[in-house]
Amino acid sequence: MQFGIFTVGDVTPDPTTGRMPTEHERIGNILTIAQKAEEVGLDVFALGEHHNPPFIPSSPTTMLGYVAARTDRIILSTSTTLITTNDPVKIAEDYAMLQHVADGRVDLMMGRGNTGPVYPWFGKDIREGIPLAIENYALLHRLWTEEVVDWQGKYRTPLQGFTSTPRPLDGVAPFVWHGSIRSPEIAEQAAYYGDGFFANNIFWPKEHYMRLIGYYRQRFEHYGHGTAAQAIVGLGGQAFMRKNSQDAVNEFRPYFDEAPVYGHGPSLEEFAEQTPLTVGSPQQVIDRYAGMREHFGDYQRQLFLMDHAGLPLKTVLEQLDILGEEVVPVLRRELAKDRPTEVPDGPTHASLVAARAVGTDPAAGTDLPVAGTDLKEKTDATTLEVAGNER
Repeated sequence: MQFGIFTVGDVTPDPTTGRMPTEHERIGNILTIAQKAEEVGLDVFALGEHHNPPFIPSSPTTMLGYVAARTDRIILSTSTTLITTNDPVKIAEDYAMLQHVADGRVDLMMGRGNTGPVYPWFGKDIREGIPLAIENYALLHRLWTEEVVDWQGKYRTPLQGFTSTPRPLDGVAPFVWHGSIRSPEIAEQAAYYGDGFFANNIFWPKEHYMRLIGYYRQRFEHYGHGTAAQAIVGLGGQAFMRKNSQDAVNEFRPYFDEAPVYGHGPSLEEFAEQTPLTVGSPQQVIDRYAGMREHFGDYQRQLFLMDHAGLPLKTVLEQLDILGEEVVPVLRRELAKDRPTEVPDGPTHASLVAARAVGTDPAAGTDLPVAGTDLKEKTDATTLEVAGNER
């Protein structure tokens, strides 16, 4: 089981003081937070990708490359890599390069993002979001698994005899998660390739994600990658902790109320009841997250959002100390209890290399689509009922 944090990289004024950090300060703070995550014993640091204020991580590989040089163990990931508006060729090159720089400590999460205007900024149509995600990832997958690629699709110019450089480290591409809040088509895509599915369940009630994850598990098994229990699942989370639970509530409430993602909406209490947000004592966080597998099954990765909404750096670092020293060690033990032996651990570069060596690569033997058309047809046919339930 892997535990870590993710950041959306918002530049937000502290609602208790009115102080607005500069972009330079916020970038520096994120780099400090990433290094702190390794220091307190976490397994993963994940960074979003955004191209609009108030968010600043427009170049995740630049920031993660810096973190790679300052850390030794932690997995460096993205919490969104925009598969819709980035060129798949550039993704293949950038993240293979980062993989080499970080000695394999890299994976990434494909997503469509949550900002509509980003599509025309990069010459794309938001109405084509799902087809773009399908076609672009089909090409990216081939660029990482085939030395020479001939390719033609709808959304970019053809490739003839193209080789992406550098090649993935040890011949094994970075592990890919497909992130989604609501789209069964993305769960289908993850299952089709035998990749991981990250349900960022920080916004909606658990019942929605139970259906979405259940669907992914079912389709993972359908495509022959293993049993439903062996599917690779990640979850989002949020927590704010103090020794006294009421102190945590009082301290966090003004940040929640003004948060750019969900401020001025439901109350803190309403949001905490319906989502994984847990504001209270460390034991309350332990109890809440130890029970996640009752809803979603045994899973591989749990990420927490800890540094948003204008929280001062000092406070975030305190939260990471609590998370790493008091919460995660207990959760590791609790989530390991009665864990079936067939359930895989969280993916690492070493585990992927070992799997390739013994011929158990999860995508081995799958007839992959050239430009996403085959998967699009499968998605249309298999997600109709689920999509109708989710919307």
